[in-house]
Amino acid sequence: MDALHITLLKPVTHYFLHFVFPVFIALIFYRKNWKKVYLILLATMLVDVDHLFANPIFDPNRGSIGFHFLHSYYAIAVYFLMLFFKGNIRIAAIGLLLHMLTDFQDFYFWNH
Repeated sequence: MDALHITLLKPVTHYFLHFVFPVFIALIFYRKNWKKVYLILLATMLVDVDHLFANPIFDPNRGSIGFHFLHSYYAIAVYFLMLFFKGNIRIAAIGLLLHMLTDFQDFYFWNH
């Protein structure tokens, strides 16, 4: 794959996983309340507030996972444990783990 395709496909994949894929999760697993679930999944993107504490805020050569405190391995462990709760906590855990997976693939699966 050439650099132009990667340059275009990387952000499309990133934003698809952040904004579109959660719709499918909500519709497939929470059909009755899919709008509420989708909003909760979107709200988990607020986890990126920890980027504001980094200098520089964005560095394309730095992976989020393991660097920012809400993207740390300890935080990810807590997000995983949240899966064992019911209701909105579990939905938030799904969103947070999807967010971590998205950030992981964004840095490690693409040439950066």
